[in-house]
Amino acid sequence: MKAIKNLLMIVNYQTVIVTALAILSTFLCVKFELFANFPMTVVATAVIFPIVFSIGGAYKRRENALKEYGSLKSHGRAIFFASRDWLDNTDIKLQSSLRDKLKDLLVDARDLFKEPLKKMEKNEKKVYRDFSDLSLIIKEFKKRGLSNGEVSRSNQYLSKMLVAFENIKHIYEYRTPKTLRTYSKVFIFLLPILYGPYFAHISLDFSSQLTYIIPALFSVVLVSLDNIQDQLENPFDQLGEDDVILNAEKFAKNLTLESKK
Repeated sequence: MKAIKNLLMIVNYQTVIVTALAILSTFLCVKFELFANFPMTVVATAVIFPIVFSIGGAYKRRENALKEYGSLKSHGRAIFFASRDWLDNTDIKLQSSLRDKLKDLLVDARDLFKEPLKKMEKNEKKVYRDFSDLSLIIKEFKKRGLSNGEVSRSNQYLSKMLVAFENIKHIYEYRTPKTLRTYSKVFIFLLPILYGPYFAHISLDFSSQLTYIIPALFSVVLVSLDNIQDQLENPFDQLGEDDVILNAEKFAKNLTLESKK
C-alpha cells in the first residue's frame, strides 16, 4: 500500500496529460507519414540535465536542513542539561518550564516551515518570542548560582540554536531557481509532442501494437523526474516521503526531569 502511495506521488495527472499528448502527436505523425530521426542529445541537454541538476540541488538543501535541525536540537538539549545538572539550586519547575519552551520553539518552527511563504513574517515572530523566553530562562541560571562562565556557555548554545534556525529558514525561503524550474517544465510538455515524428520513425521497427510504448515511456520518465524534484523542493511541507520531520513531541518527551534537591 505504501509503495502505491509513493508511486502516485511521482505519477500524477501531469503524467497522464503529457503521455496523452505524446501518443496523440505520434498517432498524427504516423497517419500523415511525418517521419524524422531527431537526435536524442537535445532531450539530454534541454531536459534531463537541468532536472537532474535541480534534484541534486534540492537533495543537498534537504541534507543541509537535516544538519541544521540536528544542531538546533543538540544545543537545545545542552541548555536543558545545564538547567538539570549544572545548577545547585535547581527544581522540577525550572526544568519543566525550559522543556516546555524548547517544545514550543520546535512546534512554532514546524508551523512556520509548513505554512506558505506569504505567512512567514507572521509565524517567525512566534519563534523569535520563544528564543527570547529561552534567553530569560538562561538569565535565571545566574540568579540560581551558576558561574558567569557557564552562563556564557549556555548563551553560546542559544546563539548556535539561532544560527541553526536562520539557516533552516533560508533553506525554506530560497528554493531552486524559478527560471530553471519554468524552463524544465516547458520542455517537459513540449518535447514529447515535438518528438512525434521521431517516435513515428522508430515505430517502423516495431509491430503496430508497440507503436505507442516508447512515447508513453518517454513521457512517464520525464514527468516522473520532474515530480521527484517537486517533492524534494520543499523538505518541510510534510507531503513527501523524504521530508524533514520536526518531531517536537518526541524531543520534549526524551528530556528527563530530575531534581537535585
